[in-house]
Amino acid sequence: MAPSERFPGRGFSSLLAGVLVLGLAACGDKPAPEPTSTPIPPVTQAEPKQPEMKMAEPQQAPAVAAVNTDAELAAKVKDAIGAEGSVNVHRIDVNAENGAVTLYGTAETADQRARAAQIAAGVAGVKSVQNKLAIVAGS
Repeated sequence: MAPSERFPGRGFSSLLAGVLVLGLAACGDKPAPEPTSTPIPPVTQAEPKQPEMKMAEPQQAPAVAAVNTDAELAAKVKDAIGAEGSVNVHRIDVNAENGAVTLYGTAETADQRARAAQIAAGVAGVKSVQNKLAIVAGS
């Protein structure tokens, strides 16, 4: 068996190694470029500008206040349903937007579903109640 048959690809590897050696040998033929001694001009700093102070637009404050009011109203409704005791408040989510309250989740019976909506409607600040509670026995 010929040596090239025992180690296939060895001829290619030898050729590649030779090309790399010749390529690397040619790298050192040129001398490094001389550093230039051109002076660098000094950097001058411009006077920093004072940022203009702008007042917040008055329309933004009521929007933030409305979000807090909606969140507070939703919390009050959920607390009221939980205080009743006849409805499992852990299965109910409450969303409030501008006084319109929506109930999501599950109730065990139709009576509990109706009672949750009735309690929500009795909370101060609630303008309307949309009851999206599903009746699921054992919930």
